[in-house]
Amino acid sequence: MKKLSIIRFKPKPECFDEFLASMKAYAKDRAISNPPTHLLMTTKDEVIGVVIRDDDAISESMKTGVNWLDQQRHLLQEYNEVDRHTMPVTGDLVEY
Repeated sequence: MKKLSIIRFKPKPECFDEFLASMKAYAKDRAISNPPTHLLMTTKDEVIGVVIRDDDAISESMKTGVNWLDQQRHLLQEYNEVDRHTMPVTGDLVEY
């Protein structure tokens, strides 16, 4: 089974380009894989990552992602006290 995660980030306006470049570098190998397993999109004030992972690898992948995020938090605004720097949703990928 595959899992799909959508993760929203809200960079500080003055750090938007820096955060986007960091996210691109972090996900480059997965973005150019065939098929891609990491996609990025932007809105006016957010960077949104879409990630497809194998069910058995999701825990390790999430740990790696949190370690990377810890180095990026200074570039991000908090959404709120509970979610802090990300608005994530993960579920089973039904169709791929």
